[in-house]
Amino acid sequence: MRQRSLIVRALWFVFVGWWATPAIVNIAWLLNATVIGIPLGISLINLVPTVLSLKEPLYQFEDESTEGQRSLFVRAVYFVCIGWWLGWLWANVAVVFTLTIIGLPVGIWMLNRLPAVTSLYRFDG
Repeated sequence: MRQRSLIVRALWFVFVGWWATPAIVNIAWLLNATVIGIPLGISLINLVPTVLSLKEPLYQFEDESTEGQRSLFVRAVYFVCIGWWLGWLWANVAVVFTLTIIGLPVGIWMLNRLPAVTSLYRFDG
């Protein structure tokens, strides 16, 4: 995928990203509340940086190496006990930060780390 220009990404954020991101975050958590919806909910969580500012996805699951990742069991237990509520809180606080000029860098940083907060997913970046 080719990187979009900063101007295009900024325009996307101003006209779409700021209102679409909270919708995607909360739809993802509604899906995560059901066993059947978890795969789609997790996929939406991974798209949050793209929805916010058209940032290229950091997470490539097709050829994902398990090297350096916690076991799926540990990640699942973390998600059930902590990740689902902490991730939701983290994401919504991050969205509030993105609505202010001063908080925008912090909000983007937080949203880029949402998969790690939600499911202990480790990534290079």
